[in-house]
Amino acid sequence: MKHSFIALIEDKCTSCMLCVRECPAWCINLDSHTVEVTEEGARRPKKVNVLDSFDIDYSLCMYCGVCIDVCPFDALAWDEHRALTSTNREDMILGIADLRSSGSA
Repeated sequence: MKHSFIALIEDKCTSCMLCVRECPAWCINLDSHTVEVTEEGARRPKKVNVLDSFDIDYSLCMYCGVCIDVCPFDALAWDEHRALTSTNREDMILGIADLRSSGSA
């Protein structure tokens, strides 16, 4: 299987940081903040992490898929429909908008 791109499924990401901690290339950066959400009928609010930024530096990425394998929420997936090429290192660092799944994952 040819792995060409790691896509982020933003709605599934809980900012648990497992992908960041387990990445052998240290190419993932994630920032989040915590908000309190009170659900209807709940006795007290619960704290929820909100994703602020998620970047993958593809100039460092080994395309090993460890980040995809360790994500318990399936927020990262292979996207076969896109390939990334560039001669400029800055173009190889992609954020949330660039990493959104094209729907194939």
